[in-house]
Amino acid sequence: MSVTTPGPDGPGSRLSLALAVTIRHDGHGGVADDLLTPEGLTAWVRAQAAPPHDAPDAAAFTADAFTADARALDAVRDLRAAVRTLFARTVRPGPPSRADAHRLLPEPVAVARLNAAAALAPAAPALHWPPEAGAPVLRSAVPADLDPADRLVAALAREAIAFLTGPERALLRACQGPRCVRYFIKDHPRQEWCKPSCGNRARVARHHRRHRTEPAAE
Repeated sequence: MSVTTPGPDGPGSRLSLALAVTIRHDGHGGVADDLLTPEGLTAWVRAQAAPPHDAPDAAAFTADAFTADARALDAVRDLRAAVRTLFARTVRPGPPSRADAHRLLPEPVAVARLNAAAALAPAAPALHWPPEAGAPVLRSAVPADLDPADRLVAALAREAIAFLTGPERALLRACQGPRCVRYFIKDHPRQEWCKPSCGNRARVARHHRRHRTEPAAE
């Protein structure tokens, strides 16, 4: 038995971004990590299964098919470190996320780790052609009896490879809003921040800086 997974241009193209931003600002000037415990990883995986489903391997993100343990948590966190290192490389010459700019992996180590994770699940090309579809679609098929943690890590790694080799790579940015540490996709030419709230905080900060530097009226 096998399950199919979308190819590089499939709807899972931003799952690696979702993984990267499990390190985020906590709203109080600090950094939060959604993957500190196996329970946190389980909750994150199950959240990815909620519609609209965009996971590259649907079976890896089925709510009743995966419960994280310590080994799975370590593997996903190791993969996330590799992804964030390669995201930092991608956004150059812009600055990386401030959350881990001081402790990024050596880039060859990050690449090797990503490739090793992707290789945990063997894959073969598969034809996907539902009766109601107008054209067949090329997908990948992976065995259904893989270890759930290996299946998850491989699915995340393959999606990261698809993202890093795809057209959206050029649109990746590290948000420079005050206190923000998120990466985001620049969906609009004039977009500067990951969220409007970051833009609002940046404008307020600029306003305060400007008034601090203006000479006092006599």
